[in-house]
Amino acid sequence: MIYSRITGTGSYLPARVMTNQEFAARLDTSDAWIRSRTGIVQRHIAESSQGSSDLALHASVKALEAAGTKPADVDLIIVATSTPDYVFPSTACLLQAKLGVKGCAAFDVQAVCSGFVYGLATADSFIKAGGHKKALVVGAEVFSRILDWNDRGTCVLFGDGAGAVVLSADSKPGVHASILRADGSYADILSVPGNVCGGAIVGTPFLRMDGQAVFKFAVRVLEESARETLAAAKMALEDLDWLIPHQANVRILEATARKLGLPREKLVVTVDHHGNTSAASVPLALDEFVRSGKIRAGHRVLLQGVGGGFTWGSSLVTL
Repeated sequence: MIYSRITGTGSYLPARVMTNQEFAARLDTSDAWIRSRTGIVQRHIAESSQGSSDLALHASVKALEAAGTKPADVDLIIVATSTPDYVFPSTACLLQAKLGVKGCAAFDVQAVCSGFVYGLATADSFIKAGGHKKALVVGAEVFSRILDWNDRGTCVLFGDGAGAVVLSADSKPGVHASILRADGSYADILSVPGNVCGGAIVGTPFLRMDGQAVFKFAVRVLEESARETLAAAKMALEDLDWLIPHQANVRILEATARKLGLPREKLVVTVDHHGNTSAASVPLALDEFVRSGKIRAGHRVLLQGVGGGFTWGSSLVTL
């Protein structure tokens, strides 16, 4: 039987840090207001010259180094992003070129904040099918490009960044189970309802969100998804060492842990220092805790995403 395991992690945050004080200086808000409602203290903002593929490259190089893998050994590249460099080619193809390799399969996954979990589950299936041995799975976003910087309800929440993992074929299970779900009838509560037609913007190019509706929906489906994935893996909550939900808002994270009855010390929270980085948030958090030595080999980790679409999903992995 062929399985897949995460053999390396990496992440990247742009150099520019934007603190809550910058918003307070020009909007009707304050550092205290933002912290109390979101838990966010700061976020990173990409330079105008940086695209998602550039952020993805930095994270990928670190993940490959951690895995002891050369770019030429990768036979599958999946990039989860809602903010691609171009309409096409895919960000994955651009990343492939920047890594200096050719020939392997490369494509993007668009599931917004669930994108990394969707990408990981997809790569796991490819490897288990026997056709691929080394997959690079990346979440990369420049959400700063799609924010209305005068809307205090949304612009304070998001940041830019990238996270990556190397997923390798193995004789022992690393990805135990993945559950992916979606319900397009909730599209209106979180979306960027615009597009380009004939060179002009139709609709709006900015993110729109019904915060209360998103909060209620996210907590419900994250709990359901966690229980469903654990059941599929024939494990219990007590078997978990760590829970890494999508880093959207500390209130959502803590509410999810409470509903699951999971101790606060098993909940990974990194949203305070990079904000909501959409598809990048889960691999960013994973890499941070791996490199700090908190998440170690043998630990069981539940990775969760939930985002516009609406999409959600979980993957239970052993590092």
